[in-house]
Amino acid sequence: MTEVMAAIEDVQNSQDSRQIAIDKVGIKDIRHPVRVSDRTGGEQHTIANFNMYVNLPHNFKGTHMSRFVEILNLHEREITVKSFKEMLFEMTEKLEAQAGHIEMSFPYFINKSAPISQVESLLDYEVTFIGELNGEKPILTTKVVVPVTSLCPCSKKISEYGAHNQRSHVTIAVKTRGFVWIEELIDIVETQASCELYGLLKRPDEKYVTERAYNNPKFVEDMVRDVAACLNADDRITSYTIESENFESIHNHSAYAYIEKIK
Repeated sequence: MTEVMAAIEDVQNSQDSRQIAIDKVGIKDIRHPVRVSDRTGGEQHTIANFNMYVNLPHNFKGTHMSRFVEILNLHEREITVKSFKEMLFEMTEKLEAQAGHIEMSFPYFINKSAPISQVESLLDYEVTFIGELNGEKPILTTKVVVPVTSLCPCSKKISEYGAHNQRSHVTIAVKTRGFVWIEELIDIVETQASCELYGLLKRPDEKYVTERAYNNPKFVEDMVRDVAACLNADDRITSYTIESENFESIHNHSAYAYIEKIK
């Protein structure tokens, strides 16, 4: 058996003569169980989608794709934020690469109480941890997609009856110099929206959120500027990107705004 294994050629490790390096090569969209700590002191067990890449020097034909899966399985169900960082080092070492990149995307749930009735329900958010290693120190980014309500100030101003509103997705991606809870980023976005969303509302709650949005109109431009002002005021946030997409209720297109602060 050993002789048979030794006789199998390692094609990926063979030489390549085209003199073209590859920036990222690896596996995409593989699912694996993970554990994520939340602000309440508990843990969420969820399923994450992973993208895992390394660089490939110009003189190698290919990378060993199976090693990416091996790294995931070595952690079994124990992938956490801490081990996510460790995986970057493991990946570059096992694949003999100078640079590595991992993305871990997963649904994150927060138990929210309705504003008037206080009835509780879960609301899900899309979270992505992005890790990059190109040297001794990894660079970590936390990205969160926060669904909110936005109400058009122009519509409110010119209309005799009501104003059009819509669901919006505000996406923030931050790099930090200290620990920041996922919930803190979500709080920043929700407090700057016309109104936040809830999984379950009774009639008194529906009245409240409708009137809350009407009294707090926001253009898509207002949304990204107000969120940016909050991030600028937080010393832990070193750089960020903010996107807001309003899924317009009176058009068949979205309104969009983007702000970037990179150091």
